[in-house]
Amino acid sequence: MLTSQWDEAARTVALNLIEFYQRSISPRKGFDYPHRILYGSQSCSSYVKHLLTNRSLSSAIKFSTQRFQACSRARQILKSQKTSAGFRCIVIPCCIPL
Repeated sequence: MLTSQWDEAARTVALNLIEFYQRSISPRKGFDYPHRILYGSQSCSSYVKHLLTNRSLSSAIKFSTQRFQACSRARQILKSQKTSAGFRCIVIPCCIPL
């Protein structure tokens, strides 16, 4: 049962951090994420929040990592197409190769 308590605590901390980011940082950062720009899907933080709410912690971590990798690939696609006027990507982890 110690593992499930740790999972729940980790999930709660992660969800609180995402909430803080979405409320306090995201509205002020001045740019959007490559995956969202290229595919018109939900933001990475919303996607990870959904995973943490609806999946096991290990599954959420696995799919989050895959999403960050996809966001990094989307950045490369946008960069090569040069169709994203003013496109810039600053935030880790979506902009670093995973």
